[in-house]
Amino acid sequence: MPNRTEIRIAGFGGQGVVLAGYILGKAGSIYSNKHATLTQSYGPESRGSACSAQVVLSDGEIFYPALIKPDILLVMSQEAETKFSGQVKKEGIILYDSSLVTPSSDGIKYVGIPATELAGELGKKIVANMIMVGFLASQTEVITLEALRQAVIGVVAKQHLELNMKALYAGYSYKPAKPITVET
Repeated sequence: MPNRTEIRIAGFGGQGVVLAGYILGKAGSIYSNKHATLTQSYGPESRGSACSAQVVLSDGEIFYPALIKPDILLVMSQEAETKFSGQVKKEGIILYDSSLVTPSSDGIKYVGIPATELAGELGKKIVANMIMVGFLASQTEVITLEALRQAVIGVVAKQHLELNMKALYAGYSYKPAKPITVET
């Protein structure tokens, strides 16, 4: 049975959620010798409404591309946390942008990073998605920083590459506070 990891990245339109999913899938499939699928969904508007990307990474063939029960939830908005946190496996993890999200789901492990704040310090809040992807690599064993670095080089336009790399490394090198588990 192949090792299958299900990841949902969620936030609102304009945060680069789908791009983060695309880079994660590319890093897995091209630079980590894994199989990967990417599906995405948007709200009715392109900016400001709910948006998510679903990535499945596996050591073997993926016969069902949709998420069954996510192992990892990466959330960049409170609406996304509220909507998707209850779907994560009990032994899963929620990585959240602590600049925008307050944990709420009972019994799930949360690890936060102030991604939007850190992105603002780098000069553009739009790179919070790359901070979150770098953070995912540091907090899980699902993908390596090197695979993500190669994927970013292959996807991001040259004029934006330096900033996106700084964001990726900022997320990867961030040392979070102790993980929390919400008890209600």
